[in-house]
Parts: sequence; structure tokens; C-alpha cells
Amino acid sequence: MTSPQDLLKLAVDVAEEAARLIVERRRGTITVADTKSTRTDVVTAVDRESEELIRARVLQARPDDSFLGEEGDDVDGTSGVRWVVDPIDGTVNYLYDLPTYAVSIAVEYGGETVAGVVVDAPKGEVFTATKGGGAFVDGRPIQVSGATELSQALVGTGFGYDPERREVQAAVVQQLIPKVRDIRRIGVGAIDLCYVACGRLDVVYERGLNPWDYGAGALIAAEAGARIGGLNGAPVSPEMSIAATPALFEPFHALLAAADPLRA
Repeated sequence: MTSPQDLLKLAVDVAEEAARLIVERRRGTITVADTKSTRTDVVTAVDRESEELIRARVLQARPDDSFLGEEGDDVDGTSGVRWVVDPIDGTVNYLYDLPTYAVSIAVEYGGETVAGVVVDAPKGEVFTATKGGGAFVDGRPIQVSGATELSQALVGTGFGYDPERREVQAAVVQQLIPKVRDIRRIGVGAIDLCYVACGRLDVVYERGLNPWDYGAGALIAAEAGARIGGLNGAPVSPEMSIAATPALFEPFHALLAAADPLRA
């Protein structure tokens, strides 16, 4: 297998090119090209253009690899390496010209994420990590905040597109918010995880994130010292993703479980 560092270099080059593309396209008029799970779960033509660019660049360089993207058809390869891609994480932010959205690329080998990059496209910040190699932003090492008191924790989360799910998620937040410093809803799952990695958030949790949402960000957070998991010992999955400073993971998990997140 190619080294994680070499895989990361290709991932960064491609993600930065895609980020430049989507920022340039945002200077024009952005319209909804399609919807997915609900009428509010949108896809733009630029989502598809960005993913096509990433797929073309990756498979040109590594034609035997597999490719899983949010918007297009999957590609099955033979190398054991799979690229997991969100071409625009935060499409609704992008549609409304809210200046936080990202390109996320995770690289797996044998089912384990070994390299990841998240590019905050409007800011130009580049978050990276390799398995066992630490986490970085713009080449500088980063680490979690080290927060230890739940009452002082700044917590990030997101909401699903289905109105019934959002209603339950809002009820969970209502139970959490008196117990923490405050809640932030940025709208970009990958950025949430990177913000835990660099100490801008102390905890993030969300139900409904997909592998392309959390693949790179979860590795970056873990390599920065965060504890990552789902509910009741499960790994991160679409069922639930939690990333927190080590001292806050268990108390926050207990608080979340008491708020009945299995319905959230």
C-alpha cells in the first residue's frame, strides 16, 4: 500500500482544487439541482461538479482504488484503498452563501481511515491527519481543548432534514442546554469535528451523519486527542457520532443517553 502520508498529499491537493472550484462557482448564482431525503435536503450542480472533479483526479492518479461519494455512483476497486468524499459538506450554507462549508476527503485502507483532509473552503483552512501521525491545521499541530467541566463545555450539534426528527432533536437540546455552557449549530459536520480537534468546540454530537460527513473529521479529531464513539460503546456511525475531550466523553454520553437520543 502507498503510505498514508502519500495518500494524504494527493487528498490535500485534490481537496484544495475542489475548494477553489466551489468558492469560484459561489460568485455566481447557485440553484438547487435536486433534493434527496426531503425537500430541504438539497443538491446543487456544484456539488456534482466538485465530486466529478475529485473522482477524476483520484482515479487518474490511482485507477485501482475504490471511491464512495455523496452524490455520484460508487466505484469498486481492487487495491484495498477507498476514498470517501463529501464534495460540499454544508450545502445549505453554500446555497444561502453562509461562509462555512467544506470539502472532506477520507482515505481508508482495509476499512480503516488512514488519512483525512477537511478544507474550510471560504476560510482556506486545511485540517489534516494520518493514522498515528497527529492532526494539523495549515501544517501546525493541533489538540483538543482539554476541557474537564461539562457545565463549561461548548457543544456543537446538527439536525436532520426530516421535520419529525428535528422536533425530537430539539427536545434533546432543550434537556442538554441547561447542563452545558452553550450549544452551537454550524451546519457542517466535518467542520464540527475539526473544531473539536483544535479546541474551538469541546464536544460535538449528531445523529444522521454519513461516512462522507465524519470520515476525515473523526480521524482529525481522534489524532488531536479527542475521544470518538457512538452510543453505549458503539463506534461512530449514522446512528450517532460523539467527539469530545477525553474527560468530557463519559459525562456527556450519560447526559445524552438520559435525554433519550435513541429517538433523536
